[in-house]
Amino acid sequence: MIKKNLQSSEYNGYYKRYIDKVPETTDLISGLEVDKKMVIDFFSSIHEEKLEYRYQPKKWTIKELLQHIIDTERIFMYRLLCISRNDKTALPGYEQDDYVAPSEANAKTLEVLIHEFTITRLYTINLINSISDENLSNIGTASNTPMSARACAFLLLGHSVWHIEVIKERYL
Repeated sequence: MIKKNLQSSEYNGYYKRYIDKVPETTDLISGLEVDKKMVIDFFSSIHEEKLEYRYQPKKWTIKELLQHIIDTERIFMYRLLCISRNDKTALPGYEQDDYVAPSEANAKTLEVLIHEFTITRLYTINLINSISDENLSNIGTASNTPMSARACAFLLLGHSVWHIEVIKERYL
């Protein structure tokens, strides 16, 4: 059972806004399962005509936000794998805006995006289950700052909550 209990030295301060959305008592694996259901239920509840809505011209659509959640999870799971295996290679930053247009999210159906999210989350859970608690505590470097493997996973829980809150506030 992997509880949050993160130290601020385990992640870049930028991620605090996501990590703070995760209760201290959260178990990582059950938290990922609950979050998976929440994300699927939330995006499934959005009316089709809203999925390509932008609240400002250069903002992402709801489909692009879901694709962003998926892409971010993929990137942070790569980071988690490298760090948990004691790979000392400094991992590069992630320019999220560069991923939007080539993702072609708006050309995908919601069903395709939800399937993509589901498969990605199942991979995440499988990967984390294959790593010892000790190795999840390993610290590496990502975006020029220290990051623990477990912080890579916990921030995903707050990341999806963050974006769902933004969608509720600005899109719906």
